[in-house]
Amino acid sequence: MKVAIVQTSLVWENPCDNRTLLDEKLSAISPNTDLIVLPEMFTTGFTMQPQHCAETMEGSTVEWMQRWAHKCEAAVVGSVIIHENGNYYNRLLFVHPEGKIEVYDKRHRFTLAGEDQVYTSGKKRLIVDYRGWKICPLICYDLRFPVFSRNTENYDISLYVANWPEPRIQAWDVLLRARAVENMCYTIGVNRVGTDGNNHPYIGHSQAIDCFGNYLLAPQTAEAIFYVELDKALLEENRKRFAFLSDQDTFTIID
Repeated sequence: MKVAIVQTSLVWENPCDNRTLLDEKLSAISPNTDLIVLPEMFTTGFTMQPQHCAETMEGSTVEWMQRWAHKCEAAVVGSVIIHENGNYYNRLLFVHPEGKIEVYDKRHRFTLAGEDQVYTSGKKRLIVDYRGWKICPLICYDLRFPVFSRNTENYDISLYVANWPEPRIQAWDVLLRARAVENMCYTIGVNRVGTDGNNHPYIGHSQAIDCFGNYLLAPQTAEAIFYVELDKALLEENRKRFAFLSDQDTFTIID
């Protein structure tokens, strides 16, 4: 699988300008890409003022993602602010090339920024079946909670989209490698760069890691699109040789 990691700056609380910014970037996507990954809240930045910039599932950004997925013949994934049934959600959208949409609402809201006061928590984890791969997409703060991401479905890729600020970037690096090793899967983290409307700085560190914690793409700081190739046969061979997942504890998450 060929994955395009879009590490970008974002325009504060302006979906239209961010779509225009990303139009330019996605127009340069390499042929034969299977999956295009955008950061968390890629149309707004990590804002606690969703009333200014939230959209619906019938809005412009959803249509925009479907159009690019069709054009690139690749799935497009990232999170946006969705207003639904009177609630705001930090919602990850996994948009398939044919237009099918699968969603995951962020479960672990970032209380330090008051996200829990503004956005409604998701309840269910999403496992996406895509081109012979099983993908578990999660959002930013979810990275700190390994029980929720535990690989009980034998998924192949864990995928984290984020707005993870520079002061805590070492935790981002450490936890991504931990999730890859403990879940015996490829792990990809996609973060933004630049400064947001609250003057929080971001330095990216988007990366890709194999099931042993080795970098396929070391943490990057430039505003750019990075590519990584994932080898499922190699993953399955390593899992067969080192069957660590077979020894994991059984448990049930009680909400």
